[in-house]
Formats: sequence, C-alpha cells, structure tokens
Amino acid sequence: MTRLMLVWVLVPLVAVAQETQPTPVTQPEATETASLETKQQSFGAVVAPAAMPDGATAVAGWVGVPEVGVTYRQGMGGWEVGVKGRFDYLRLAVTGEVVARRQVWTNGAWSVAPELGLGVTGDTGSQYFDAKNFAGVFLRVNPGLVATWRVAETVAVVGVVQAPIDVGLDPTGTWRFKPMGGGGAEIYLGEDLSVLAVGELGVDAFKELRGVPQARLGYGVRLGLGVRLF
Repeated sequence: MTRLMLVWVLVPLVAVAQETQPTPVTQPEATETASLETKQQSFGAVVAPAAMPDGATAVAGWVGVPEVGVTYRQGMGGWEVGVKGRFDYLRLAVTGEVVARRQVWTNGAWSVAPELGLGVTGDTGSQYFDAKNFAGVFLRVNPGLVATWRVAETVAVVGVVQAPIDVGLDPTGTWRFKPMGGGGAEIYLGEDLSVLAVGELGVDAFKELRGVPQARLGYGVRLGLGVRLF
C-alpha cells in the first residue's frame, strides 16, 4: 500500500515537471544571420534582383539622359509590384507607371523576369532641345524583360529590354514607340544600399498629329542608387 501511494504522489509531480520545462528559444543572432544571408543572395534595389522576393521592399532613384526617376518595389505572393515616376527633362514630359514583374526562370546565378507597366504620360511639347517633340496626353503600355547574372558576391550584371508604347489620348492619332535594350551592373555597397549603371540603345519611332511616321536613334543612360527596406 505504501508503494502504491508513493507512485500516486510521484506521477503527478513528474508530469508537472515536464510541463514546466523551458521552451527552446530561437537565438536572435541565428535569425538575423539567416535574414542577412537571404538579403545578400538577392541583393539589389534599382533593377536587380530580377524580381523582389516575397516580403522585400526597396526604393530607388536615378539620374541620367534623357530622364530622371524614382521607383518603389514590393515583393508579394511570387510577384513584384511597384510604381515608377519619370521626368524627361529634354522634352519636359512626365510619366507615372504601375509595374508588375514575375521571375519565370532561374539557374544558379542567372534569373529572368518579364514585366509590364501601365501608366500615363503628359508631354508639354517643348522643342527647346527636340525640334520634333509634340504635346499631348498619352496612355503608356510598357512591356519589358529583366535578366540578372550574379558574377560576384556583391556584383550583378543586369540586362534590360523595354518597349514603351505611348498612344495619344489628346489629341488622338499620335503615338510614340521606343523599343530599347542594354545592360550594365548593380553593385552592393553594404547597409542594404546598391548602386546601378546602365546604358541602352534602340529606336525612337513616332507619329505627330497629321504627320507621317518617323524613326531615329533612341538612347538612355541611368545612374541609380537604391535601398532595401526589408
């Protein structure tokens, strides 16, 4: 009987002791290290990476010829969504776009993502620099492609193709089509900052009101700086 009573006393005590065992706590250092490694593997803010990973956010700005601009990028649900603002200071034209991008292929250091931008362009028609510029409000459809190749721990070669189409809303019957492609590099500077240099060449085709279609050389140069927020 004494032994039986002893068992009845000990069993509840053992159960309570097991329930009160401290739960293992994940070390903050380990979590921070994993987060840092993820950022380093997909570093970039201006053009790279090919598409932002889920939960990642970046803001960037660039200067160049013929425009300056800013961009906001957000990764969610396997997609990258964002907005871009551009100011063409040679033609005095302003563009705002909503952009979606999705990575469709990756192989080691390579990644490829098509993108599509939709927006509106307002052109003052200033001919101070461009004698063939014309005024109007345009609907912009901007398909493109981004490819990245990570050649070093902090360097990614980037290739870009974009083909913005501006269709005249006021006046109607005007349009501009500027397919261009090029490349450059984005370099990680540390502290979630990266810098970009890209050059592009292509064709600038357009049709003025009551005019005939024309074409000439299209070009662009961008120097950008971006920061990853998350």
